[in-house]
Amino acid sequence: MSELSLEKSAISVNSGFEKSLKVLQALILPIAFIALWAVASALQWLDPKLIPSPLTVLGGAIQSFSQPELWQGFVASLSRNFTGYAIGASLGVAFGVALGTTRWVSWIFAPSFNVLRQVSLFAWLPLISTFLGYGNGAKILFITLSVFYPVALHSLEGVSSISAKYSEVARVYQFPKLYTYRKLILPAASPQIFVGLQLGLIFAWLATVGSEFLLANYGVGLGNLVIRGREQFNVSLIILGMLSIGIVGVILNSILARIERKVLRWQQRS
Repeated sequence: MSELSLEKSAISVNSGFEKSLKVLQALILPIAFIALWAVASALQWLDPKLIPSPLTVLGGAIQSFSQPELWQGFVASLSRNFTGYAIGASLGVAFGVALGTTRWVSWIFAPSFNVLRQVSLFAWLPLISTFLGYGNGAKILFITLSVFYPVALHSLEGVSSISAKYSEVARVYQFPKLYTYRKLILPAASPQIFVGLQLGLIFAWLATVGSEFLLANYGVGLGNLVIRGREQFNVSLIILGMLSIGIVGVILNSILARIERKVLRWQQRS
């Protein structure tokens, strides 16, 4: 019993050490960059009006955190991101699975889907803004489109990769359609579906910030924060906005990665 507990504690220590090592590895380049930036600023290699020192940026960040505009920008950007992602991911999974399992859906929609997914995402913006203007709905639709295509494509690939043996078993035993989807198709396709969901999350955040850049005549957001910094020639505000955008993107992807590990682990146990 004691040997087992010692083995478990050793495994937990190793796991904790590996996590700490990964965190340290991820911080090497940012720390080196900030150190080089600080040295260049101290030696006056950089024009402080164009590129302020890290301490100046930190002071500006502390001041910005006390202002409601920054938090309103966070809330607005995340709200658009989650709304567009939820709609795009739901439609993408449903469409991809239907495309891979239903012949008439594939016959009608597959040719148009294969053509439309080749269109650059930002090519949709002029059309969207023409019909919906520069409002929140236009931005959410743009985010939805950015999520829909990768999620639908990977869901289709996941369904198409299911072995024909499983489909034959479902036909022989005459499983109900709902049971087949729930117990066979979705669990088997879930690794590829999660790849699509992860890509969709990356594209959603890029589209959120991109829509705030390109449809900047309405509302608030982190993208608008960067634009305001450019208009005011406030480099500290620009850098703060860039760092905030990057940190939020990393956090969102790490959350989805944890969910994916839990879901797929549950699938393997079942």
